[in-house]
Amino acid sequence: MIDAHVHLWDPARRDYPWMRGAAREPLRRRFTAQDLRPAAGAAGVDAAVLVQTVAEVAETREFLATAQASGGLLAAVVGWVDLTGDVAAQVEALRGGPGGALLAGVRHQVEDEPGTGWLLREDVRRGTRTAAGLGLVHDLLVRADQLADVPAVLDANPRGRFVLDHAAKPPLGDAAALGEWSRLLARAARRENLACKVSGLFTLLPPGRGPEALRPVVEHLLEVFGPRRLLAGSDWPVSTPAGGYERVQGWTRELLAGLSGTERERVLGGTAREVYGLPRRSAGGVRAPAATMPP
Repeated sequence: MIDAHVHLWDPARRDYPWMRGAAREPLRRRFTAQDLRPAAGAAGVDAAVLVQTVAEVAETREFLATAQASGGLLAAVVGWVDLTGDVAAQVEALRGGPGGALLAGVRHQVEDEPGTGWLLREDVRRGTRTAAGLGLVHDLLVRADQLADVPAVLDANPRGRFVLDHAAKPPLGDAAALGEWSRLLARAARRENLACKVSGLFTLLPPGRGPEALRPVVEHLLEVFGPRRLLAGSDWPVSTPAGGYERVQGWTRELLAGLSGTERERVLGGTAREVYGLPRRSAGGVRAPAATMPP
């Protein structure tokens, strides 16, 4: 089992703008790989993908070194680079440092950009093309209203690999907005170079609603992407207030209970392994070469 989406942070060392506000108070403490290890083990998770949290190349350098020292727990890093700058030079420097071989993808917190259109800016489009050409997966962290920009990005980079984080955060408390999200998601999903993370959903639940309220959302994801292009991620430790690590993993498995065993294996590990080029483990526990994902 691969957890396709985890974070680490230390508010004593770095400012996290998205962490401000009373609602984020439970998250304002240090979370390390040592915290993740026992929780992941108890939930049956073999490895995880470590994802950026701030727009700083320095964090990505630290994440790569941390992943290298994790003994395989953190099998890949989705870092941040300035897509409006010299992407090739930034990536070359990261790949040349400790753990550089574990740089599997890039991500920018587009959801924090005002309005829509940021992904369509010419400087961003140029950076996106360069990242795709360097073989990096591009995680797209967008709001539901920014989903309309995604197809143009995918069409401009048909050989690039893209992953939609947190299913573009479906607006669960607004029926009309949820309907528009559903339509735009289906439109984007027609592009085969887009996968989608079943992650970050439990923190979106309106007060008083339980995990079962997410079943229609997950069923829609399965309908438009299919198990072959879905990846499960805990969004730990952002998901901590919604439930402990093992509980979130259990809820995710319950929402996927209607799938066949092979289909569940895809969502819970196989897709992440292909998308991010993670090594397989043989029956003897030895790391085998990564599967190759077609462009």
